[in-house]
Amino acid sequence: MSSRFPLAVSTWGKEELDAMKRVIDSGIFTMGENVNDFEEKFSKYVDSKYCVMVNSGSSANLLMIGALFYRNEFPLEREDEVIVPAVSWSTSYFPLQQYGLKLRFVDIDLETLNYDLNQLEHAITPKTKLILAVNLLGNPNDFKKINEIISDTDIILIEDNCESLGATFANKYAGTFGLMGSFSSFFSHHISTMEGGLIVTDNKELYHILLTLRAHGWTRNLPKINEVVGEKSKNVFDESFRFVLPGYNVRPLELSGAIGLEQLKKLPNFIKERRRNGENFQKSMTDHPDLIIQKEIGNSSWFGFSIVIRPESNLNRGLLIEALSKLGFETRPIVSGDFTKKEVMKYFNFEIPFKMKNADYLDRNGLFIGNHHFPMADAIEEISQLRF
Repeated sequence: MSSRFPLAVSTWGKEELDAMKRVIDSGIFTMGENVNDFEEKFSKYVDSKYCVMVNSGSSANLLMIGALFYRNEFPLEREDEVIVPAVSWSTSYFPLQQYGLKLRFVDIDLETLNYDLNQLEHAITPKTKLILAVNLLGNPNDFKKINEIISDTDIILIEDNCESLGATFANKYAGTFGLMGSFSSFFSHHISTMEGGLIVTDNKELYHILLTLRAHGWTRNLPKINEVVGEKSKNVFDESFRFVLPGYNVRPLELSGAIGLEQLKKLPNFIKERRRNGENFQKSMTDHPDLIIQKEIGNSSWFGFSIVIRPESNLNRGLLIEALSKLGFETRPIVSGDFTKKEVMKYFNFEIPFKMKNADYLDRNGLFIGNHHFPMADAIEEISQLRF
């Protein structure tokens, strides 16, 4: 049964269908000029030097971590320590486990849903090499404070920005504060290319490593002079199957690149409408007697609307879900909830240095509903009138 207020809807129109037809008519479906063009235009949009498109946001996270192991200076090594928030998507964490890193989980702030910055600061040890900042549900982290925390260290900062395309902090796009940032263009995200993901960076060496890791670990997609092998051979035959890094095949399709070009044209208006809904949601829900909504940091791009039951309320989540369902709202947990409670954690090398009371509370008392690229006044009005 379809919901009156679903989590996600299509953002495609005739332009995307026409773009797909052009690719079909060309007969070229593997990664090519449309992907290249989309990468160039995306990097300009977020004001980053380089962009690499892949087949998903999950793959973007995978390559982002892998690239840090193959850079020339201060590469990551197995058993190195990385700090992560307790609430994020599974594939924010899985590449860290797959590359043998040790995770230190930090609580979230119950209002912003991003890092508890006090815990983050105190979780750092002499072994900490990396911080993964996850911008949750469109909300950027407080990067001014994070940069102050790590200013006298060699700790690397990277961002999982898969849910927060278009968000800004201090007039800078989320996803561009760290050494690298990942984005997703899955169906339910701010733009959709079927499946898809992107990585941005200002670092040329990492850019070239990402190009290599994306396609088989070979040199074929590198420029002649590059940061991975120096200079490629003039012999095209010898260079065609030259494998230099243990890579993957996570290339996107030309269809996705062509769709992305059309979606990027529409993105400013998508963000404008999502923010308008966000302002309406804040005005209507800030003083709700039973429910807490996400506190905006910077300028959120409002991926969705989180709802957490107030600690002083007698409401329980089952009743809340039942009430929302009767109104026609599709609901989900807030991303993964507290990820440390998942069964898969038995495969991880990890520590939880401090009690994570907020992640635990959110795990039991939180959910989110969808936001969209069109007005949602009726939905917001209905949920704001809920009383228990």
